[in-house]
Amino acid sequence: MTTADGFDFLDGRWSVHNRRLADFLDPDSGWEEFSGHTTGRLFWSGRAHVDEIVFPSKGFSGLTLRLYEPETGEWTLNWSNSRTGRLDPPVRGRWAEDGTGEFHGEDRYAGKDVRVRFRWSGVSADTARWEQAFAPAGGEWVTNWVMEFSRG
Repeated sequence: MTTADGFDFLDGRWSVHNRRLADFLDPDSGWEEFSGHTTGRLFWSGRAHVDEIVFPSKGFSGLTLRLYEPETGEWTLNWSNSRTGRLDPPVRGRWAEDGTGEFHGEDRYAGKDVRVRFRWSGVSADTARWEQAFAPAGGEWVTNWVMEFSRG
């Protein structure tokens, strides 16, 4: 997998199993599990990708815009959801030779500044894994949302 074609795999329809912490900074807050489904589409010969993910039991949807920047060789991942209608600050990063992608940014959660990490792994034609982690200033990473993608 190369940086430029990093999100080609995500084109089309996927089923998504979610595991999410009740409190994104508290690893002891308990995990909830729920299903979702997403449909993605490539643009600009694969250098842009947009998908909508729907969480039927949660009553909201998300939208991600992924853009490849040829000057930097990096992708920006831009997320919004139907509850807020605004873009969260982007995360930025690239794909490694081993097929994992790591993307970092800054945001706020529960009134606190946090570092944000998205990590993609296990990418194949029929599966993929996405993880989100937050770290408060000076704190350790807390993986708080995991999505397991499968074709269907």
